[in-house]
Amino acid sequence: MSLVPPYIAALESYRPGRSAEDVRRQYHLDRVIKLASNENPLGASPLAVEAIRRSLHHLNVYPSGGLELRRVLAGEFDVKIENVIAGSGSEGIMANIMRTFLCDDDEVISPAETFVGFRLLAQSRGVRCHAIPTRNWRIDLPALAAAVNPRTKIIYLANPNNPTGAIFTRQEFDAFYRHIPERVLIILDEAYFEYAKDNPRYPDSMHYRYDNVITLRTFSKAHGLAGLRIGYGFAHEELIANLLKVKLPFEPSALAEAAGIAALADKEFLHRTLETNARGMRQVTQALRSLGVEFVPSEANFVMTLWPSRDRAEQVVEAMARRGVIIRPLAQFGIPHGVRITIGSDEQNKILVSALHETMAQLETHLHEGELACS
Repeated sequence: MSLVPPYIAALESYRPGRSAEDVRRQYHLDRVIKLASNENPLGASPLAVEAIRRSLHHLNVYPSGGLELRRVLAGEFDVKIENVIAGSGSEGIMANIMRTFLCDDDEVISPAETFVGFRLLAQSRGVRCHAIPTRNWRIDLPALAAAVNPRTKIIYLANPNNPTGAIFTRQEFDAFYRHIPERVLIILDEAYFEYAKDNPRYPDSMHYRYDNVITLRTFSKAHGLAGLRIGYGFAHEELIANLLKVKLPFEPSALAEAAGIAALADKEFLHRTLETNARGMRQVTQALRSLGVEFVPSEANFVMTLWPSRDRAEQVVEAMARRGVIIRPLAQFGIPHGVRITIGSDEQNKILVSALHETMAQLETHLHEGELACS
């Protein structure tokens, strides 16, 4: 008799992108750049790094469980501390949401082409997840609302969505919300909100609050703290109070909390990050257009490219890796012909564009040679 529940045995593990060291070793390269995981190409906030150095002298002391970070976030976003939670990345808080609110017979709903971590968390809990296809690569909010049934407990929405980079508007969300029962919890994953917040069409959820909505955000992207796993969320105080019962008592770590507090104060670094991303997005999308590569307009720090087939997408990923540029195939996200490219630094984007030109020329040559061989 197996000790492993069948839904765990059948679970497909999350597959992270290839590491720079693996690609460097495999192809004997001197230089490899990773543009696959939507990391900040500028590194981490200098103020956050200094805060970590100061905290190293107190590693013998248990952390506060995020209490001081919660106070700072409450002040930053003009809410009560009772409305704030901090944890090990936004995904860590998402896992606690599953543990806190889901019962065995409950079901969840999410877009089909979205952050794969939510689906894996739901499957690890043994609940049924209804995956609703996007429409023209945008989350189909009316279809998600229509999928709600008496067993629905949680709906997951990422805005901007990962890996498509598309957003939905406040008007679209309000129309969707009118069809959602109060008993259904909505997770609004705003991991990339900093990149979209200046777009007048983007609905920052801190400007509208509902009792059954939990907003999740992270320090991993714009603040460059992916390696520390630090995230936060906002919700009605009753939801937060119950999440705090389930959350590990000393999560997040002292180093992560100190870095998060300092990163919030580093407005100059955030401004530089957003300027670099906007400039890089123009550079990369212009190159894609010139090469005739289909892509989805993005409001995040990445762009999703679309290829004629899965084989061609895999060929592009492999050819780019051989040139020292790691990009992300999207088969695990349900988009086998898609490849996601993170926007890098100015220098990284130049290398990316050059490698793309070489790759496209190589693939066109092979295609032409194949046509000649068949004629």
